[in-house]
Order: sequence, then structure tokens, then C-alpha cells
Amino acid sequence: MTIENGRWIGPILDNHFHLDRKHRFLDAALDFKRAGGTDLVLVHKPDFDNLPIEQDAWKTAYQDTIDMANEVRKELTLGVRVILGPHPATWVHQRQALGDELASELYCDAIDLAFEYCHQGDACAVGEVGRPHWQVDDEIWNRANELLSWTFRRAKKEGFALQLHVEGEGASTYADLAKMADNEGLARDKLVRHHAPPDIDKDTTVGLVPSVVVGKGSVEEIMQNIGKCLDGFLMETDYMDDPRRPGAVLGPKTVPKRTQALVQAGLDEEQLMLIHHYLPEKIYGSQI
Repeated sequence: MTIENGRWIGPILDNHFHLDRKHRFLDAALDFKRAGGTDLVLVHKPDFDNLPIEQDAWKTAYQDTIDMANEVRKELTLGVRVILGPHPATWVHQRQALGDELASELYCDAIDLAFEYCHQGDACAVGEVGRPHWQVDDEIWNRANELLSWTFRRAKKEGFALQLHVEGEGASTYADLAKMADNEGLARDKLVRHHAPPDIDKDTTVGLVPSVVVGKGSVEEIMQNIGKCLDGFLMETDYMDDPRRPGAVLGPKTVPKRTQALVQAGLDEEQLMLIHHYLPEKIYGSQI
């Protein structure tokens, strides 16, 4: 674990990565590895054309994500952690189709099942959960926040972290989530904000863990704020493995490339180990 000739030789982790066996699957993970990546956090990808409408269907969907992780480990010898949970859009879609009562029951079943997999060691956290990151009416917004508060309570009880998909770019979202966590007795550092902007200033993140989507310009902003980031941050692409949306998020090689760009910008070995090893281990536990 060192910097040699201006390059980081050590772990490189993408904290939010989707795979789909109908699309690139192993080839996408291989791209990540060839670029220098060593560890993936594989997040369950919802199939909006076939959303689960009973707990057994959730089991089938989750098991496919677990099976893909096992195949990546076996075929590519990458480290893979698994995160399972109902995407915020899943509940909204099902609420429209099935009504609030049944959709909310399915959401709670999906959360409960995800925690079961965490306890079994097949997953390390629950996510991506959250609330609509697009415009909705007050009724949906308020109900989504009720379910998110309930999820925070469950996370406190079960002792696992949550990876959140929420709205907004500014500090107000962090502050609102921190208040919700405090109200439910959940430690703020059990909350990982997926798709976070590169403002990693502690006064912005207020104790939550930012998982920065490392697009263009992110390296410069990270370096501007690194001195004000006391507890570290994570890096991600939110790679979707969806040929229908090629420009929606970043490609699988991006985190390794941005890591080397951060080295060139002056990030040191201690900070790199925090990002790619020590902080993930603190949040999720040891590598599965």
C-alpha cells in the first residue's frame, strides 16, 4: 500500500456499483479490475419491469444480486460487498399500482429481508433506500419520510448501516437526515449518502458519510475541501450496467482513474487507505 512513481498501489473501492446479468455483468467488473480496481460494493438493482409483489419474489431478486457477487469473486477475484434494499422509486411505483397500504407493506418486508441477509453475512448494509429525489406531492413526500424514519429505527435495532439515495445538492439535505437520525437514535456515521456531491466539508456533511460520485471536476473540489473533511469520504460511480442509459452515470473505470488523479493532486497514502480500506471496513465490516 504505497505511492510509487506517482501512482497508488493499493486497494481501490467503488462504493456504489450495479451489475445486470442481462447486460455487461462480468465484463463491466473486469473493466473495473483492469483499470486498477480491487473492491466493489455491489448494490441491488431493481427491475422496474418486474418489481416484487410478495416476499418470496424479493428473496429471488436479492438472491440474484448475491449470486452475481459470488460469480464476480470466483471469476475475477475481486472483493465484493453486497448491499440489499428497495430503491426509493420502487415504493413510489408500487404505490401508484397497488395503493399505499400494500406498497408500504412490501417495502417493510423488503427492509426486513435485507436485514436478515445482513445477519446471515450475505450482505453488509441496507440500501439504496431513501426518499424521492424528484418532485412529488406532499402526501407522497410525507409518507416517504415516515417510512425512512421507520427504516432508521430498524437500522439502529439491527446494527447495520444504510446507504441512502436522497434529493438535493446542498447542506440542507444532510442537516435534515442528521436530524432524523438523531430523533431515531441512529448514529450519523451509520448513514452513507450515495451519489453525494464533492463538497466533503464537515460543516456540510454533519457526521454522515459522503459517497462522492466522482464525475468531472470532482477531484478539484475534493482537494479544495479535504482539509475540512475530518472523518473521510468514499468514492463511487453509480454504474448502472444499462445500455439504454449510457450517459446517465459514470463508467466502471472511473473510480480507479479518479483515484490516480487524486494522487497527482496531492492526496497522501494515509488518506487513500482511509477512503479505500479503513472507512469501508468501519462502516460495512471486513471484506466478505
